[in-house]
Amino acid sequence: MNVLWLLVIAVPWFLLALKFYGGYIAKVFDENDNNPTPAKAMADGVDYVPTKVGVVFSHHFASIAGAGPILGPVAALMYGYVPAYLWVIFGGVFFGAVQDYTSLFVSLREKGKSMAEVAHTSLGKAGFIMFILFTLAMIVLVTSAFLGLTATALTSLVPLTTMGVQGGATVLKTVTKDGVEFAKIGGIASTSVIIMTLFAPILGYLLYKKGIDTRLAGLLAVVVALLSISIGVSSPVMFQPKTWMIIISIYVFFAAGIPVWVILQPRDFTNSFILYLGIATLFIGAVGAGFSGLQMQAPAWNVAQGTAKLGLIWPFLFITIACGAISGFHTLVSSGTVSKQISKESDARKVGYGGMLLESTLSVVVIIAVGAGLLFTNYADIVYPAKGAANPILAFALGMGGLLNKGLGVPVSFGTVFGILMLEGFVVTTLDTAVRLNRYLFEELWGLLFKNPHPILKSYYFNAGLSVIIMFYLGYSNQFKVIWPIFGSANQLLAALALIAVTMWLAARGKPTLFTLLPAIFMMATTLFALWKLLITVYIPKGNIPLAITDILLLVLSIGVIILSAKKLLEYSTGKKPAAHA
Repeated sequence: MNVLWLLVIAVPWFLLALKFYGGYIAKVFDENDNNPTPAKAMADGVDYVPTKVGVVFSHHFASIAGAGPILGPVAALMYGYVPAYLWVIFGGVFFGAVQDYTSLFVSLREKGKSMAEVAHTSLGKAGFIMFILFTLAMIVLVTSAFLGLTATALTSLVPLTTMGVQGGATVLKTVTKDGVEFAKIGGIASTSVIIMTLFAPILGYLLYKKGIDTRLAGLLAVVVALLSISIGVSSPVMFQPKTWMIIISIYVFFAAGIPVWVILQPRDFTNSFILYLGIATLFIGAVGAGFSGLQMQAPAWNVAQGTAKLGLIWPFLFITIACGAISGFHTLVSSGTVSKQISKESDARKVGYGGMLLESTLSVVVIIAVGAGLLFTNYADIVYPAKGAANPILAFALGMGGLLNKGLGVPVSFGTVFGILMLEGFVVTTLDTAVRLNRYLFEELWGLLFKNPHPILKSYYFNAGLSVIIMFYLGYSNQFKVIWPIFGSANQLLAALALIAVTMWLAARGKPTLFTLLPAIFMMATTLFALWKLLITVYIPKGNIPLAITDILLLVLSIGVIILSAKKLLEYSTGKKPAAHA
């Protein structure tokens, strides 16, 4: 199939969904800009900060996008590009965007409360406990998976021959191993990440203390991003993967307690321009490649080989591709940090529903890039190697390099470097956002378990430190291929639980619920089956005790949620309202 067809179908579909399906949801919630948002009503200058829609969209998109909408489709391409593509375009519209938008809107109406606290209102104390435990398990798994991936990617070395470059004919810094010359691709990203992170407090000061125009701040961010890349090419920073794990863990520990305007928002703002530029470049490259007649190199259907590598297409396709179609992590961002920054209710559709559809668009162009820009045999060797660590980030970068070369005539080396840069800043962004959210959740959990929690349990140092220690332990001891399936399961379970909590919230107010209930049922059934298969075919036979225990915990919690939700929905259908909690 010509790659252009995949864009011709997806883009109009997403635009129509934003206008009509997003508009329908806005009517269900009675969107009204006269309602004061938590950011304005509860402004504190730390977490509750009224923010211009462009800045909050950048924070939201950089936080939810991260590596997920790239890594998931790259891994799932083993099933063939058609099933991956179909799940992205339908899942994004009817599952993911619905979850993101509704969880954000409910949080706006509930004074910026997290979805765990919303579950407390709708499902009672038991629902609150389940949501907290689900969320903690999911965040620990996502940070563990991304920590290892980040360390691997920041140290990536690519043979010059793979990029079609001859030795001595490139400005990239190289190293020779066993007679083969490698480019220090990961080191360029490392330098860029360091510079943008160090610049973030300066940009935050200019935006929030000096009040400079957002457009000027955007121009400054672009200059810094481009300068950081240029410096990275000439002076790549290279450490060992384990050293990077330690450095990143120390960084996110401190970043988890700093006011959002100091690092989180401005660094996301700067990073987002690289991602926007990357999406635009991929899109234009795909269009150019389509007009030049480029066909998809990956098989349309490859279910047998995909099943051998990943498991049955249902349920494992639907948990492998999480962020590009639906992701429980998004609801944590929407109700954890974004709802405390939205200035007016109409911004929620642009940020929540629109942000998810842009992420789905990213996943579509990723499928095109890897499926058409990289030979399928090379893809399989990189993502599913017989020996060594999987490197899906490198597979995407090489696919991007190939696509841009075939569509725009850009050297493969340039596109490959750009692909690595697109991902690296956002993986780190996902990590520090997730650890901050984990800190919030631990604080909520201690308040639930103890009537008067000890002061240390309220300390950011304790809660952030606990999050980082668990992340480091699992990330240090497990590989991407091991953690990603159970992360996907926990992530999609959290998405189902978020949709159930929203459904209960709507039902208690006599509003339509099918548009949230049906996706919740599908995701719950999918993840229950996936967890069962992982437990009996992978974790128990291989003696992986930590992941087996996590799997069983998620199964038990899932069954509890189903029973509790059915009971509550029956109560609401008979006119009983949820009891308020202190």
